[in-house]
Amino acid sequence: MSMSSDAPATAQAEAEAETAPERAVQHAFVLKEADTYVVMDARGDIGGGVDGMFHHDTRMLSSFVLRLDGALPSLLSSGVGSDNVHFTANLTNHPLPVLGSDSTPQGVIHLERKRFLWGARLFERLRLVNYSDQPARVPLTLDFAADFRDMFEVRGQVRAQRGEFGTPEVGTRRAVLRYRGLDDLLRCACIDFSEAPQRLSAQQAAFDVALAARGSWTLFVEVGTEPASAGPERFREAGVLARWRMRARRRRGARLQASGRLFQGWLDRSRADLALLTTDMPTGPYPYAGIPWFSTPFGRDAIVTAFQTLWLDPALALGVLRFLAARQAHQTSSFHDAEPGKIMHETRKGEMAAVEELPFGHYYGGVDTTPLFVALAGAYVQRTGDTAAIEHIWPALLAACEWMERSMARHPSGLLAYQRGESSGLANQGWKDSHDSIFHADGRTPEGPIALVEVQGYACAAFRAMAVMARLRADAKADHWQRRSVQVAQAIEQQFWLPERQFYALAVDGSNRPCAVRASNAGHLLFTQVPSAGRAKAVAQQLLASEFDSGWGMRTLPLEAARFNPMSYHNGSVWPHDLALCAAGMSLYGERDGVVRLLDNLFEAATHFGMRLPELFCGFERQPGQGPVAYPVACLPQAWAAGSVFLMLQACLGLQVDGIRREVSIVHPRLPTDIDQLHLLGLQVGEGSVDLHFQRAQDNRVVAVARHLPGRPAVQVNLQL
Repeated sequence: MSMSSDAPATAQAEAEAETAPERAVQHAFVLKEADTYVVMDARGDIGGGVDGMFHHDTRMLSSFVLRLDGALPSLLSSGVGSDNVHFTANLTNHPLPVLGSDSTPQGVIHLERKRFLWGARLFERLRLVNYSDQPARVPLTLDFAADFRDMFEVRGQVRAQRGEFGTPEVGTRRAVLRYRGLDDLLRCACIDFSEAPQRLSAQQAAFDVALAARGSWTLFVEVGTEPASAGPERFREAGVLARWRMRARRRRGARLQASGRLFQGWLDRSRADLALLTTDMPTGPYPYAGIPWFSTPFGRDAIVTAFQTLWLDPALALGVLRFLAARQAHQTSSFHDAEPGKIMHETRKGEMAAVEELPFGHYYGGVDTTPLFVALAGAYVQRTGDTAAIEHIWPALLAACEWMERSMARHPSGLLAYQRGESSGLANQGWKDSHDSIFHADGRTPEGPIALVEVQGYACAAFRAMAVMARLRADAKADHWQRRSVQVAQAIEQQFWLPERQFYALAVDGSNRPCAVRASNAGHLLFTQVPSAGRAKAVAQQLLASEFDSGWGMRTLPLEAARFNPMSYHNGSVWPHDLALCAAGMSLYGERDGVVRLLDNLFEAATHFGMRLPELFCGFERQPGQGPVAYPVACLPQAWAAGSVFLMLQACLGLQVDGIRREVSIVHPRLPTDIDQLHLLGLQVGEGSVDLHFQRAQDNRVVAVARHLPGRPAVQVNLQL
């Protein structure tokens, strides 16, 4: 359907969106609360492109631009607070007309713009202060529009038709913009003001503000899906609730205190970003993948994030397990790549998903999510001893393993492989899911079904975890799961090991030919503890060598790879979560020096990104005096990028928690360079709790001291320094 002719505001918004200048995501400012988020510029304006206020994968506000006397105000400073709740911009005027005079001098009107999200609403306070000794007239306008585009349209998807825009409703203090989608859902954007503008239309609110000398003026604005009465009381009350909820997320789990101020800043920012991205579901906390493109539940991303933080905050892992178990596939659908037992890859709530223009309403096209789900359940029960929680999701775990076994039975070599059901699905269904990420050594694209090396490791870990959990339940199938784990491990060595390269192949194609490409994927095998010590050492040495090492972190591909491109999404870039999983795997085989170096390099990269690591960055070689090169459309923040520092720190410390035995093991701990002390406070182990203090000694060894909290069950701490 074409856009209705009675919605000129939306027509203007769509034209502006098409012509808006590009701005890299890393230069945007973001806020998020539950299923609502905002992407804006440094002034707080929403100006098209990737900007917008989004709710349920729909852009509810595509333009929101403030002007003083027709001009954008001058920016003094802006930023999001350290708790990720409030955005504040400090602005000032260009010359303005003065009451009874020609103009007000530049820089005497201060405009503070403070904004936050709560309850699927944007709350904003505008405060003008006149620091001149003369009265001033300040013409202030807010231009707004709602294009109601689906997130996939914002990302560039072209639709054959759209729904219809309704007639805007304009009152004295409110404008309502409407759109009825092809899913027959009426979506509304309600813009409410605490006082009536002098002029209000479906595109603009205009205020003629008369400021006395040294006087001030305040306006409250709300934007949401329902009308409201904007004002100071609602702003204050919602702000308190938003801060309280964010504080509760940040304080969950054990705390880390480092002696280095900058390193502590990285820890704090990463923890705050995880709190920002985590949404409280009925099933528990769940980390959304990233902003702006992936602010929704993803299976793989959430599981990896839960692994990264499991030693500190097992509650996140439990929330992820419960959510994914509740959304497990029970039917077969080629469009959704669903089969009974598979774990969800992605879910979307937008119009295009609702009418199935795309399969991502509930999409199961991730071959690795299902074994990772089972492996996380095993890691969770090992970390906590919480067998009751596992009992609750046991049917889902059984169904997941049954799907894996059925899928592997269809492969001639018994591997876990993928091939999309329809062309609308993802061509590649591992974590490197771009269309060109899997290839043969000569650059050819392999024919499916494709078995990825790391996925076989995840499957091995999943069956091993099932065996452990089954024994805890006195389940007779424990031996069966153990045998399956051994069989998968043997298949990995037979099908993927490349003797001439002393490395594992990236994948095996549908003709059982290996994609003889060295890639970071092999490092994930170490995380699942599949290789022998000798082969693990050979893989680790190569991953740490210059062909993979950019100086800022480990690339996904080495320089010699046929499709190596440091500016690509998956073929030569640096992904913090990928690096962290590889480092954690190396640590399990005793590697410490290389892990510390990887953490040091990633920390130095973080300092160039404002202590907020992006989803990925380019894999160019490190150059003296220059920082890492940003990938322009990477999500920022991204959950598994924020969680990477915690997994890498655990790897450096050689720390493992066994909640079943109420033990903490610390083997050959190391600290990041220039960090002489690290304190781990309130580490829950079963019903007990312990503080651990790490100190660098004069001979550069790291010593650890445990302090048990009084009145709590004792925790056994095993130190091997």
